[in-house]
Amino acid sequence: MPRSLRIAIPALVVLVWLVVASVGGPFFGRISEVSTNDQTSFLPASADATAVQDRSSAFRDASGAPAIVVLERDGGLTSADTAAADRVADALGARDDVDQVSPVIPSRDGDAVEVVATLTASADTGDAVAAIRADVDDALPDGLRGYVTGPAGFTADLTEAFAGIDGLLLGVALLAVLVILIVVYRSPLLPFLVLATAVFALTASILVVWALAKAGVVTVNGQVQGILSILVIGAATDYALLYTSRYREALRDHRTGWDATKAALRGSLEPIVASGGTVIVGVLCLLLSDLNSNKALGPVAAIGIAFSVLAALTLLPALLLCFRRAAFWPLRPAFGSAHPVLTGPDARGLWARVGRLVGRRSRVVWIVCTVGLLAMSTGVLGLRADGVPQSDLVIGQSQARDGQTVLADHFPGGSGSPALVLGDADRIDRLADAVTGVDGVDGVTAAAKDAPSGTTPVGADDAAGTTTGTTPGTATGAPAADPTVSRGQVLLEATLADPADSAAAERTVRQLRTAVERVDPGARVGGVTATAVDTNDTGIRDRTLIIPVVLGVILLILMLLLRSIVTPLVLIGSVIVSFAAALGVGALVFDHLFHFPGADPSVPLFSFVFLVALGVDYNIFLMTRVREETLRHGPREGVLRGLGATGGVITSAGVVLAATFAALGVIPILFLVQIAFVVAFGVLLDTVVVRSLLVPALVLDLGRRAWWPSRLSRRPRDM
Repeated sequence: MPRSLRIAIPALVVLVWLVVASVGGPFFGRISEVSTNDQTSFLPASADATAVQDRSSAFRDASGAPAIVVLERDGGLTSADTAAADRVADALGARDDVDQVSPVIPSRDGDAVEVVATLTASADTGDAVAAIRADVDDALPDGLRGYVTGPAGFTADLTEAFAGIDGLLLGVALLAVLVILIVVYRSPLLPFLVLATAVFALTASILVVWALAKAGVVTVNGQVQGILSILVIGAATDYALLYTSRYREALRDHRTGWDATKAALRGSLEPIVASGGTVIVGVLCLLLSDLNSNKALGPVAAIGIAFSVLAALTLLPALLLCFRRAAFWPLRPAFGSAHPVLTGPDARGLWARVGRLVGRRSRVVWIVCTVGLLAMSTGVLGLRADGVPQSDLVIGQSQARDGQTVLADHFPGGSGSPALVLGDADRIDRLADAVTGVDGVDGVTAAAKDAPSGTTPVGADDAAGTTTGTTPGTATGAPAADPTVSRGQVLLEATLADPADSAAAERTVRQLRTAVERVDPGARVGGVTATAVDTNDTGIRDRTLIIPVVLGVILLILMLLLRSIVTPLVLIGSVIVSFAAALGVGALVFDHLFHFPGADPSVPLFSFVFLVALGVDYNIFLMTRVREETLRHGPREGVLRGLGATGGVITSAGVVLAATFAALGVIPILFLVQIAFVVAFGVLLDTVVVRSLLVPALVLDLGRRAWWPSRLSRRPRDM
């Protein structure tokens, strides 16, 4: 190839990526523009809570989430406190982002009052609640405590907790990766080339995801946003490490950087594409999810991995070709220099010692490793992953959580967050009786608004039976005397005795559903508590369905890649045991060290998808090299040489990936902290134990049988 093209091609590749970075860079801080943390919007269309949410605007004026202001003074409120509460209510009524305000409602014990302010549908919940909290603080006399809680308050706290995703999370992850790369390469330049590859891949991913989210093609929330950043940085760095390792080897055998680049691409193309493809297929299995918050992650993560592969196979080779051997300074690989001795008595270093251990005691090694992993996995028996209260999602200080506790001390716990019952208008009296007959329901009223076209108001006499036990002000607006009927249905608002996010409230909602369905089989129950119930139930269903599918798909990919049945089964088995061990240790840590209240159903699912898909990456890195070496040197020498050649790069990649996922822990959201621990610990376990000891020892013990039924299993034995 002419020298001009050898210069022009890498220059053009770098230029294209620079253009992408210049266009996509500004979108780093804008991804939150298309992000939403509204829990109901991520429910499946089939959920009862979704059906009720979709229909509720027909019975009430369109509005946003309710913010509940609760004021408390021990020993009883003073006249100054009552005046302050009136000022708060007036200030709320004057706000443009507030649609409706209830009267000031005193508690029976005289120690507290509450005001329910329903935000407008267009209000930014985080900004609105922050402003309301500032107004409340300004109005409080000494000794009077004020809180803003309710659905709007919890959403605002969640949004604030996610605020660090755009800057803090990415900064911590990049710093951790940079430090590790400097230690690994002992070079001042190479770590920045690898890190630039990862950052450019993330920039391109965010640009595409932003555009798709803006167009409504994909859905993004704080959870998806954070995982995308971590996944791309970790995966792109892993793929870059593999290519860099091959390029360094090639520089010893080839005089020119161009020839070394071609050799490195030949050696790394298959494992990188196979690894990336496996992860993409794995995360796309999330599209089978019935829970939209899980489904949303699939295509977004696939986009991130695709750009990670693309950057590792285009941008990084171009950058390394520009710098050639200087990229590795001061440890430059000279042309014609000897490759490290991988096996035999002359081999030196950690991986030579590991190889000798595995070679001498292969059966003992894999049995001991398996027993140890199975022992760790027993902790799974204590894992509680059926959902946590909304008040526990934010780790650390939460005004909404504190306010909810105060609210429950003085008012029915579900004040401001009623359960919504959508049912047949002709059975309104019987539905109301069924609702009030459920333990845990404090009162019920019927929703109403000015009757628009297509709705028919029911007379006051027809609604009389619906107000039994009503606590004024606990519904979104003022209690309705005349319920609104739409399409032959009415909407009842049931105030729960327990906090809306409590286990007791969830039990009440389940009993409500049973009770109203006896009266009206078509009745549906929605609201804040029902949303949590449907989310958790659907999450458990998704977990049960998706995990076996991911295993089956990845097993097929490994069989095609390795031309074997036995080895892929070994690899899948090792991944399952490794995941179970990581989850078991995580359960023990969550329960006995951090004392977490439980886990979301998405924690095991996401941890599984990432650990299995990314763990298979390391399987592919190892076993493609083992197969390559086995073709040249036989099965025993092939395993030991493959282990020696990839041990360093796999360990480095594992440490980088563990560090990036651990960075998720800086975001004070419970399920992100739990995913961070399980995946980070699992990746380290997978790297240090499974990929370094268990898999090589087991494949070595199996010998040529590991490659059955391919021709490699039928070759003559080694001399």
